[in-house]
Amino acid sequence: MIFLPLLLAGVEAPADPVVATVSQMSIEEKAAQLQSSAPADPKADLPAYDWWNEGLHGLARNGVATVFPQAIGMAATWDVQLLHDIGDVVSTEARAMYNRKPVDADRLIYEGLTIWSPNINIFRDPRWGRGQETYGEDPHLTGELGVAFIQGLQGPDPAHPKVIGTPKHFAVHSGPEGGRDSFNVNVSPQDLESTYLPAFRSAIVDGNAQSLMCAYNSIHGTPACALPSLMNERLRNDWGFKGFTVTDCDAAANIHLFHHYRLDAASASAAAIKGGTDLNCGTTFGALPEAVAKGLVTEAEVDTALIRSLEARRALGIAFGASSPWSKIKPDQLGAPAHHKLALEAARKSIVLLKNDADRLPLKAGSRIAVIGTNADDLGVLQANYHGTAGAPVTPLDGIRKQFGAANVRYAQGSVLADGAPVVIPETALRADGKPGLRGEYFASRTVTGTPVAVRQDRRVDFDYNRAAPLPQLSPEGFAVRWTGQLVPPGPGKYRLAIDTPVCWKYCKSHDSVRLWVDGKPLMTGEITKGRVEVPFASDGRPVDIRLELDHQGEDEGIRLLWLPPAEPLLAEAVETTKDADVIVAVLGLSADLEGEALQVSVPGFVGGDRTDIALPLAQQKLLEALRETGKPVVLVLTSGSAVSVDPDMADAILTAWYPGESGGTAIAETLAGLNNPSGRLPVTFYRQTSDLPAFTDYGMKERTYRFFTGKPLWGFGHGLSYTRFGYGAPVAKAGDTNANVSVSVQVRNDGKRAGDEVVQAYLVPPAAGKGSGLTTPVLQRQLVAFQRVSLKAGKTETVRFELDPRSLSTVARDGTRTVQPGAYRLYVGGGQPGDGVGAWTDFTVTGDARELAK
Repeated sequence: MIFLPLLLAGVEAPADPVVATVSQMSIEEKAAQLQSSAPADPKADLPAYDWWNEGLHGLARNGVATVFPQAIGMAATWDVQLLHDIGDVVSTEARAMYNRKPVDADRLIYEGLTIWSPNINIFRDPRWGRGQETYGEDPHLTGELGVAFIQGLQGPDPAHPKVIGTPKHFAVHSGPEGGRDSFNVNVSPQDLESTYLPAFRSAIVDGNAQSLMCAYNSIHGTPACALPSLMNERLRNDWGFKGFTVTDCDAAANIHLFHHYRLDAASASAAAIKGGTDLNCGTTFGALPEAVAKGLVTEAEVDTALIRSLEARRALGIAFGASSPWSKIKPDQLGAPAHHKLALEAARKSIVLLKNDADRLPLKAGSRIAVIGTNADDLGVLQANYHGTAGAPVTPLDGIRKQFGAANVRYAQGSVLADGAPVVIPETALRADGKPGLRGEYFASRTVTGTPVAVRQDRRVDFDYNRAAPLPQLSPEGFAVRWTGQLVPPGPGKYRLAIDTPVCWKYCKSHDSVRLWVDGKPLMTGEITKGRVEVPFASDGRPVDIRLELDHQGEDEGIRLLWLPPAEPLLAEAVETTKDADVIVAVLGLSADLEGEALQVSVPGFVGGDRTDIALPLAQQKLLEALRETGKPVVLVLTSGSAVSVDPDMADAILTAWYPGESGGTAIAETLAGLNNPSGRLPVTFYRQTSDLPAFTDYGMKERTYRFFTGKPLWGFGHGLSYTRFGYGAPVAKAGDTNANVSVSVQVRNDGKRAGDEVVQAYLVPPAAGKGSGLTTPVLQRQLVAFQRVSLKAGKTETVRFELDPRSLSTVARDGTRTVQPGAYRLYVGGGQPGDGVGAWTDFTVTGDARELAK
């Protein structure tokens, strides 16, 4: 920065405090600040700061915070303003948490203001376990929602960001989870430009993201975090990025340990710095002094990276004497009522009605309902991954009981999610004092001693204690619980019991201790350092005493009491539960125990967090078939983070609710009752079978996503029904030459008897590729170019308008060049893709010469 008036007056300009500070630091001190857990540097007046914080769908991993639907559910809302508002809440709660301590306090992991979200990778294949973290398979939808979320996070003033958003993982990253540390992607220039980069460009150019995370994988043999053509030329030169970049965690180490691109930590660190990476999540940049000493990288290059990073701390108002207008946000904003209200709105809007034969939904008031399925009453199904601790979570079973009356609702678990995968022991298998569940005694001490400060009935042992306490009178840093009662198996057989305690892995001084007795026999005692322990239990079908004790004395993140029961008695119990029911609501699908990031799971259909089969797991297929054979109407509610292939004939109505967040149960119940008119739309294609997909490791887009898939899907991208009916007039498009926007308008009507939201979608078919144009592979079926959510009362009409800019009209050739071609275009505007619901076509012509667009 040049202070011109001072220079003209002969006065020396004040030194930039960040540059001045860096100039006084040793290379060892600089290297320490360029690692995610940066130590305090008293000489530089820098308190300890951990750059790593998460806010994917709510402030994560740092106590009670509002938990919104998982990102894929947020995407199903197709609601740009809602995503902005959610980002705003995440940043408000991050500031509220931060402001609980003095600005100069040392910060641990998940306590900072640099939020490593959103994940805007393209969900190219439903087998990817982390696809739940994304906004789906379409570049335009992902880009629009990503921009809105980032702007909500960072706030209206780039000079004083509320927090700093970090879109990830740049680039071409979407599984498999196994081998991700060394995976090499050979992506074509066409697929790179048309599919994998547009959302990132939008996040930087339109969203003004002030940080960005590079990916684990290599691209054409070079690790992404050390790829100058990506991190320097494209990101900084083409897109004008001015912020700082950070590696995915341990990605710098992967450069030499797994990619074998460099020989050691020093040369890997040098490659990352020279390749455009500024900050290292991990400790590999501790080798930068060695790298400088060997001449692998200059200290000036290290300074550039450090200045970019520390400028972010100054902009946030948390270093170098800077202040922030956001420092006034009070801690009472954590989990504020308005935030809970927004989480409920998001859950309502995320629900997609896939099928509704004979208007089976909504259900009549007073219906007797059999709720079946382990996902009906599981906290993890609400919270998914990268989550905070929900203050008052509502499971589907909770919500249905409240909406329809507990006396009208019966419940049975019915099956496990997948063969060999334990699930939470349900309330039906636990009993204390004649009521479902166990008696919980809560102690203010770190061990089960003395007199409990509270006693309550816990329907199941399924708790999230991530920097949170179960009761206000207890400290998150230490408490104890004793649960007692009886285990009531549904029948005789061989069972396995499991205690699951998600273990802390950073800053841990000790782990929680757990003790379990069944039928008076001790089955387990001690710390569960690997997160889960399983013990066999042979039952003759009779109830037996059970006692479970927890000494919460570390930062372990909760406790769950799980089981792996024999299939037959569980299934028989479910069928028996349906006998007096008017309707069966089967809550089935997947969970974050099966799909997610680098999971230690290997059961049929799942490995390492990814899926090997997109079908509903066999155990649940058998359950659904048995429910269908009862002859009772079946409403299937799918909870998952990805597309699940099911036989549509197995249910009269099908909803997909994703992982719906803290208020998911309320939203599902309201939708079943008709208080919420479903308005979500699919952000991914639901394929019929796994064999419809190319190889998982193939990053080519041929036969992937609605844009290039030539088969018939189960349900297409953009699909979603309503309890009302919408109609469309003829769209009108006004076009010019290849430099001009195309103006589109269409009248949308609510032809039904209920108010409802319609998601108006516009799909473009570009001119047929001419000979030699290079636009032929893969064949583009159509592409989403605009969308808008509108609310219409019964009988009302609204005119919806779109402006399509040249980039929206453009196509990408095989060499990666993006052009607007003159010629005849077709545009479909409707409530889904052509052939899915109502809508209409219009044709327009673009004149002039072909125009190449900037990258």
